[in-house]
Amino acid sequence: MDNPNAIIPTPSTDLALAGEVANRAAAQHAFTDYRRRKARNTLRRQDADLRLFAHFLTGILINQGGAVDGDLAMVPDAWRGITYGLVKAFVRWQEQAGYSVGSINVRLSTVKRYAALATEAGALTTDDLARIRMVTGHSFREGVHLDEQREEAGLAIRIDRPGAKKATATPLDEYAARKLKRGQPDTPKGRRDALLMCLLLDHGLRCGEVAALTVGSFNLKARTFTFYRAKVAKTQTHRLTSDTLKAARAYLNIDAPMLADAPLLRESRKGDKLTGDGMSERAITKRVKVLAEELGIIQLSAHDCRHYWATTAAHHQTDPFALQEAGGWNSLAMPRRYVDAAKIANEGVVLE
Repeated sequence: MDNPNAIIPTPSTDLALAGEVANRAAAQHAFTDYRRRKARNTLRRQDADLRLFAHFLTGILINQGGAVDGDLAMVPDAWRGITYGLVKAFVRWQEQAGYSVGSINVRLSTVKRYAALATEAGALTTDDLARIRMVTGHSFREGVHLDEQREEAGLAIRIDRPGAKKATATPLDEYAARKLKRGQPDTPKGRRDALLMCLLLDHGLRCGEVAALTVGSFNLKARTFTFYRAKVAKTQTHRLTSDTLKAARAYLNIDAPMLADAPLLRESRKGDKLTGDGMSERAITKRVKVLAEELGIIQLSAHDCRHYWATTAAHHQTDPFALQEAGGWNSLAMPRRYVDAAKIANEGVVLE
């Protein structure tokens, strides 16, 4: 005979149990679900950020005979014991080590993001997360003051990761830009370099966008090229400038492989020969720096070339909306900086 005191399952209790199971499953997959929605470049940057955080933590734990237990980018339990004080100390450690303010801010953002995932997974408490979120980075003005203090103390400020933006752009004038585009030798590597510099200086492409170009990206008959901006998930077509068209014709007709899906810009070995491998972002960054140093320009980066492109466009009174679209920005905030900086501050002021 059935027990009259037994609890008879109801739809509501079944739903509650199912909800608990679903919550546990969601918690277990918090990291993997987050990471599969992110671009590869974002994950590479976050992984590097968390490796440095783990390196910092290891330096603290090693004196106690311990170590970080697991991969901070993949294992929620590796976050157990992470506190506000440790995150705050990580920021201070980077300041003393001379890391750029931009990199410090980005790394702090990564740590906070993964701390939130660890909380979702049950490795941190909501109180832990609330305190960690209280750790702040540096505003632009605070960053300037910090750099001044570090300079006075004799601490070098370094760019510590590929693609990191410097506190201030390396200036480039029109004469130097022309030399970088038109002054390359008529060799396979020289023709490649000419096209590389045209894409950066005349079209404002990001380093990763250039690295992702293929031979099939270009339509010389239509005088256009089409490319993907991973940062904003947008495909764009640009009309080639006269310098880019000339450089593209020279390179594509002589040096580029015939396959449409082959990498556009090919890596080089010693001498002027090109290989079949495409140029990586790191290789592009290094090549821009070398070409600029040949002209006496120190520490030029691919992002400096994008800065030159936007600044030149703003000085020629390009409409901010057109600049936003051409530059692949999601909002007007960035192009307006260039447009506002190009304005004559006392235009319209009458003194007599």
